[in-house]
Amino acid sequence: MRPTPALAVALAAMMLVSMTIGAASVDLVHAFGDPRTMLVLLESRLPRTLAVALTGAALAVAGVLIQALVRNRFVGPDTAGTAEGAALGLLAITILWPASPLWLRMVAASVSAMATTALFIAIIRRLPVREVMLVPIAGLVLSGVLGSVVTFIGWQTDLMQYIGTWLFSGEFSGVISGRYELLWIAGGAAVLAWFAADRFAIIGLGDQVATGLGLGTRAVLRLGLAVVAVVTAMVVTTVGMIPFVGLVVPNIVARIMGDNLRRTLPVVALSGAVLVMACDLAGRLVIHPYEVPAGLILGVVGSVLFLWLLYRRPRHG
Repeated sequence: MRPTPALAVALAAMMLVSMTIGAASVDLVHAFGDPRTMLVLLESRLPRTLAVALTGAALAVAGVLIQALVRNRFVGPDTAGTAEGAALGLLAITILWPASPLWLRMVAASVSAMATTALFIAIIRRLPVREVMLVPIAGLVLSGVLGSVVTFIGWQTDLMQYIGTWLFSGEFSGVISGRYELLWIAGGAAVLAWFAADRFAIIGLGDQVATGLGLGTRAVLRLGLAVVAVVTAMVVTTVGMIPFVGLVVPNIVARIMGDNLRRTLPVVALSGAVLVMACDLAGRLVIHPYEVPAGLILGVVGSVLFLWLLYRRPRHG
C-alpha cells in the first residue's frame, strides 16, 4: 500500500478514536440524537482532534523547510530559536499592551520568530562548511540564550505561568471551540510550502547552484522564514511548543522516500499528524480519565527516534 493512503487511513482512524476518549462518555453512533453528546463533540472533542492533526502536520512541514534553508538534517523549529523567538514576541506584546487583540499577538509572535530564525541562519552562514555538527549546536545555544532572556523577563514581570504554557506545556487539554482556530493559519502556511516545494528543494542544494539555475534565493529564503515563523508562532500561541516533530519526521520520511519535496511533503504532513495524534491518545489513556501532556510523551518518543536516526544507515544517500 502506498504511504499516503495508508497514513490517511491511520490518521482518520485515530481521529475517530480521539473523538470518543475523555472524561465524558461519547457514543458516535447515536450522537446526532443526543444534544448533550453533540455539544461535547462540537465544542471540545472535534476542536481538540483538529488541533492535534493541524499541529503535527504544520510542525513537520516547518521542519522540512528549515532543514532545507540551513542545509542540515539536525535542525528543527524547536532547536533553532524559533519557538523562543515567538515566545519573546508574545511576552513583549503582553507587557507593552496587555489588552492587545489576538491578531496583534499573532503578528508579534510571527515577526519575532522570523527575526530569531533569520539570526540563526546568519550565524550558521559564518560557520565552517564542513563542521556539520556545529549547526545544531549553534541552534541549541541560541535557543538557550533566548530562553534565558524570556525566563528572566517573565520572572521580573510575574509572567512565568504564561511562559510555561508557551514553551513547555505542549498539551491540548485546554483546546475548545474558539481557542484553536489560529492553527488553521499554520495549516494554510504548510499548504503554501507545497506550492513552492521545488524552489525549497533547489535552495537546499546551495546558493551557488540555486543562483546558477536562475532561482532568486532571497525571495525563497524569505518565504521559507515566513512559513516557519507563522507555523511556530501559531502553535506556541495555541498549545505551546511540541518537541521533536519538525526534527525526526522529515528525517524518517527522507530516509524512506528520498528528497523529492514535491512528492514527500504530503507524506511528511500526514506522518507528523499521525505521530502527534498517537502521542496525544497515549497521554489521554495512560492514566485515564486524567492526562499526560502530549509534549511529554513526544519528548520520550522523539528522543528514541532521534537516537535511532543517528545510528541507522539511511536508505537514500
